[in-house]
Amino acid sequence: MMLLRKILLPFSVLYGLITSIRNFLFDKGIFKSYSFGLPVIAVGNLSVGGTGKTPLIEYLIRLLSPEYQVATLSRGYKRKSEGFVLADENSDAALLGDEPFQFYKKFPNINVAVDADRRNGIERLLEITRPEIILLDDAYQHRKVRAGFYILLTAYGDLYVNDFILPAGNLREGRSGAERAGIIVVTKCPPNLSAKEQYDIKRKLKIDLDQKLCFTTIAYDTFVFSEESQLAVSEIKDVDKLLLAGIAKPEPFFAYLQSDNDVVMTFPDHHHFTEKDIAEIKNKAQDKKIITTEKDFVRLKGKLPDSQLFYLPIKSDFISGGDDFDKTILNYVGKSSRNR
Repeated sequence: MMLLRKILLPFSVLYGLITSIRNFLFDKGIFKSYSFGLPVIAVGNLSVGGTGKTPLIEYLIRLLSPEYQVATLSRGYKRKSEGFVLADENSDAALLGDEPFQFYKKFPNINVAVDADRRNGIERLLEITRPEIILLDDAYQHRKVRAGFYILLTAYGDLYVNDFILPAGNLREGRSGAERAGIIVVTKCPPNLSAKEQYDIKRKLKIDLDQKLCFTTIAYDTFVFSEESQLAVSEIKDVDKLLLAGIAKPEPFFAYLQSDNDVVMTFPDHHHFTEKDIAEIKNKAQDKKIITTEKDFVRLKGKLPDSQLFYLPIKSDFISGGDDFDKTILNYVGKSSRNR
């Protein structure tokens, strides 16, 4: 792996130069960025892969939707549609993408839209639904829109300061991109992360004085859910079952549920399940319960028996910095709303 990185390093230098020039041109106003007269919060990361954006977006929805009309706007990765789509009762995961469809099913009081062109997506949302806040999912590098506030996520086991720019590493842009963030969240931390280790990470990340740093962990529900019922994790932990995940870095999901005789199936992130996949899953499951992630459930629902298919919800829990996070976001939204 190290040898491969050394071979690819010249390409990373070139890619980093291109992204740095692009960011410079946006920062200086040579490339046009569009801003909007309502609070727009962009959530994203410097790296490719799972940093826990979906649980953080859901946290923001829970924080803001009791007081404001919230809309989410995503690219809709691997969806089978094009252009702007506003979720409605006819939508599914194929039309929206798995994560936006999950938002739509889970939070019926918000508007959910997808559009790879974030500027067009915001304009359409303002025209059709008139939201008070827009949450941009995975839009940290989408510089054509200037969000009012940026939240940068970096996974505990894969800090951006320890990574390289593509293709030698997984960074979409250089580490200096972190300077755009108002809040940096270290996600997927061990629940017992010590104050000393938090301090050491803060030093590594070289947080600016005007930035907030928070630490979160993934909290798994104590129940799994189907369309028809729910079961306590304690009831199924030692029962033979099929565990299935098509997400980035599924190891913690498996570790939380797995017993010795379980069948485990992994698929690529955002995988579209084919008829062949479904036949293989049914063959391996037989009469076992099938436990999957919430993201995979929205793509598997209707393709497997409701009595067999269950999902395990997750959420972001703050280890430290949670009060500061809430206060900073609510202050930004309140101030921006008053200035409209």
